[in-house]
Amino acid sequence: MNSNSNYLDSSFDYCRRPDGGRKDRRPSANTLMKCSSPGSVIIPALTDTGSTFTPASLTLNTNGICNPCTRIDFTSNITAPVGFLGTLSFQVYKQCRNQMSPVPIGPAFTFSRTLALVIGESSTFSFFICDCDSCDNDCCTYSLVITNQSAIVVGLTVNNATLSAITTSQICNPCNC
Repeated sequence: MNSNSNYLDSSFDYCRRPDGGRKDRRPSANTLMKCSSPGSVIIPALTDTGSTFTPASLTLNTNGICNPCTRIDFTSNITAPVGFLGTLSFQVYKQCRNQMSPVPIGPAFTFSRTLALVIGESSTFSFFICDCDSCDNDCCTYSLVITNQSAIVVGLTVNNATLSAITTSQICNPCNC
């Protein structure tokens, strides 16, 4: 533990109450953890470039969490029953209340093979991103979208695709979106 571990600037207003008053004490750091059900998707051979597949999604309600920050983890097992040659991108999207379309969160991650995988070979594919651009008391759905980036794809299966999220309060920042 370092000397700054318990540092708290008592002059800073961490959160405002709905009545416009100020809290006299440090707010609690609420935490939310949620996991999606494992999903699977089969990407058939000769799939068109730009084709998309959504194997996993997760809805979070950040009600009661001051200035939320969410870590999203994606994990999957990719199997190629006949070998795989091609490139896929994996992108997490977020859609909250009153949004007309989903917004990409973080970068797109790439799974690529220039040489066909051995028949029946499996690869674990996982990554995480952080989303600290959410408003208090919001309900958002995070979805993982796989996009085919290759003209030639020899089929594969994405198994046990799971999104998990840990959301917590950022108590060192103000509570206003």
